[in-house]
Order: sequence, then structure tokens, then C-alpha cells
Amino acid sequence: MSAAPDTGAIRQPQQDRSRATRRRLLEAAIECLAEHGWSGSTVSVVAERAGVSRGAAQHHFPTREDLVTAAVEFVSEERTARLREHLAELPTGPGRVQAVIDLIDRMYTGPLFRAALQLWLAATSDEQLRARVLPLEAHVGRETHRVALELLGVDESVPGVREVVQGTLDMARGLGLANLLTDDSKRRKRILQQWARILDATLSGAG
Repeated sequence: MSAAPDTGAIRQPQQDRSRATRRRLLEAAIECLAEHGWSGSTVSVVAERAGVSRGAAQHHFPTREDLVTAAVEFVSEERTARLREHLAELPTGPGRVQAVIDLIDRMYTGPLFRAALQLWLAATSDEQLRARVLPLEAHVGRETHRVALELLGVDESVPGVREVVQGTLDMARGLGLANLLTDDSKRRKRILQQWARILDATLSGAG
């Protein structure tokens, strides 16, 4: 008599395939959003880029809003996780602040930032989408701020630290916006180097 199939062993590969499909869809959604904007990032377009059927895509994400907001959240979490991986590699002393600012700068010049910007723009005229984007952006903002504090090795309970770190993130985001239309890397580099000196002096004084 043959042994009964191991349902657990069967279920595991199915779950693995499901997770892999979901990940491909999320990554494809970010790529489409960054390249084609909100109007061009339909479920069908994203599914085609991910190499899955529309039906499979809608099984995971019934609507475009579900897909795109999940994609931004997923990739944002991946990004902050990768930032934390650099923690042990950061130098000590004044060079640390510059290294952290360089990492933050890269956060606001890649495909994820372009994709998130397209989502923000769409949300300004779509009430339903805005209701989903606002809490998502609040969550991403809190996590990014928390990671910046960890990388800088500072305590936000010290007066002035929270504001100066948030100002750093806001400035990097603004510089990232300026970089969307033209290559602004040279000017941005000079500004960030000067800000690193100011930030280091400010944090040292706060400590």
C-alpha cells in the first residue's frame, strides 16, 4: 500500500510559489509606477511585467489601489531593512554623519521615490486613494525617521535632535524632487556635504 501524500510538504511549495508571485507583482508595480505613472500602472500592465496572468494578480490584489499601495509599503520596508544592514559598517566620528547623509540621499533618488511621488500625485485628486496613501506615508515617514536616528546613533529625546533629523530627511526629499527633471547630482553633493558639517556640529552640541 502506498503511503498517503504529505499534505504539509505539498502545501509548502504552493506557499513558496504564492510568495514568489506576490513579490514579483510588488516589484513590478514599483517599476511600472516609476516609469509610467499612476494612469499607466494598471493591474494588467503590472501582471504582464511580472510574468503572471491578470487573474493571478487579482487573486493577490483585487484592485490597483491594493496592489500599488502594498508595493510602496513592501519596498519601503525592504529599503529601511537594507539601511539597517549598513549600521555596523558606518564609520565613527565626523565621517559617520556624512556616510549617513549619503545613504539617505540614495533613498530619495531611486525608483522607489519616483514611484511614491506618482502615488502622491494621483492621491491629490482621488479621495479613495488618498485615504489609503495618507496612513501609509505616515507609517513610512515614522520608520524612515527611526532608521535615521539609529544610523546617526542619536537620542531624539534630547532637545532639538528630532527636529534636525527630520529637517535632514525633508531636505533630502526636496533635493530628490529637484533631481527628477535634470541631473542635479553635483549641486546636491555640495549641499549635502555642507549640511553634514552643520548636522555633525549640531548633534555634537546637543549631545
